[in-house]
Amino acid sequence: MTSNGISTPFSRRSVLKGLGASTGLIAAPGFMRYAPAQSSEPIRIGFQCHRTGIGASYGRWYERTTMAAAKLINEAGGINGRPLEIVIEDDGTDPARGAEVVEKFANQHKVDLVYGTLFSHVVVGSAPAAGELKMPYYVVSEGYHVASGKLNRYCLQPGITDVKAQVRSVAPWIADNLGKKVTLVYPDYAFGHDHRDFFEPAIQAQGGEVVAKVAIPPTETSFTRYLPQIPRNTDVIYHVMVGPAVLTFVKELGEFFGNSGPQLFGFIDSLEAVNINSPGLEFLDGSHFWEGMPRYAQPDQPDYVDFYRKTVGINDEGASVNDANDVSTNAHMFGCWETLFIIKRAMEAANYQGPQDRQKLIEATEAMDEMEAGREHPQGRKIFNGKIHQAFGEQSISKLEGGRLNVVHRTSVEDGLYEAEADYTTQSF
Repeated sequence: MTSNGISTPFSRRSVLKGLGASTGLIAAPGFMRYAPAQSSEPIRIGFQCHRTGIGASYGRWYERTTMAAAKLINEAGGINGRPLEIVIEDDGTDPARGAEVVEKFANQHKVDLVYGTLFSHVVVGSAPAAGELKMPYYVVSEGYHVASGKLNRYCLQPGITDVKAQVRSVAPWIADNLGKKVTLVYPDYAFGHDHRDFFEPAIQAQGGEVVAKVAIPPTETSFTRYLPQIPRNTDVIYHVMVGPAVLTFVKELGEFFGNSGPQLFGFIDSLEAVNINSPGLEFLDGSHFWEGMPRYAQPDQPDYVDFYRKTVGINDEGASVNDANDVSTNAHMFGCWETLFIIKRAMEAANYQGPQDRQKLIEATEAMDEMEAGREHPQGRKIFNGKIHQAFGEQSISKLEGGRLNVVHRTSVEDGLYEAEADYTTQSF
């Protein structure tokens, strides 16, 4: 990494040396060895990273996953005969700064595309700049902002599912196994609003109801004053909190209810990068969580999941192999891995040579449909809807028991499908 924050491309020697070790990936669809290229310059991807701010724990693991996938791509021959270079800028998990970063990528770093953003308010704040600059913007978020059609044709989310699909997938299981009267506790910004807006119709379709909605500012550091808003007739508390105060949130939730509270169903966002065996979290034992990809290694996981976990550097407990206290954000960071391989495949389909081919790149991505589980897609099978630029995938519901999260239910891709309400392909470039 250079002093100005730009990562250097992998050497030609290291690329060629790695070819033989990556046969499993090279044999997968979309892979190719070095082909004749019009340019030997690297493909430059601007990674908009939450290195600081409330998304820093995610940013740390998004960066590690990105660099692991980029290394693998280069070892397998790069993209269209060119090495891949990742250029990193910190957006501070801030919308205004996010837009500035997109402009810096375009005007100063001259990248081919921008990639990687997670927090929905940063995506929404950055997307207009991407559209104005005609810069492909591949986000690894979860909000409905892309699929809603409210952004622009340059914004795509092909490597991770959105909240609307996730809650449609898990609502039937919640109603059948935990209860039908649900109180939502969520952060008061776009990501939380998606849970508020889409879970209610999803649970109603199962004969349930949302009895209360408790919105909490994302910068809040204490939550005790919000908890009395939870009605006594609540069967299930559905919680999804993010940021550095999540440990405080779950501890205070336990102190408030003790052992006599409602059932708990949490989106793992409430505990991403947090050790679930931390003191004060004992009350969570027996509760359930949504996970995009399981944190803990499962006994029946496929070989390609083993490969992914080893390559990004997490142990069987989902922490760094170098530091057991450095817990991953495995429920989300797989999206970086998968999105980079999707970009690679789209660039090859479009014979991408440079910025003049950005329109072809987006059209090639829009043409994608089925994505089979494997080393490029370790989280599982996906269907991509090119009209709304959104992927649909499988989800896991895990139970916290014995100090680990064990998957008890796996949804299908079809469980989360919904009718498109937009069509980006009708927009001009």
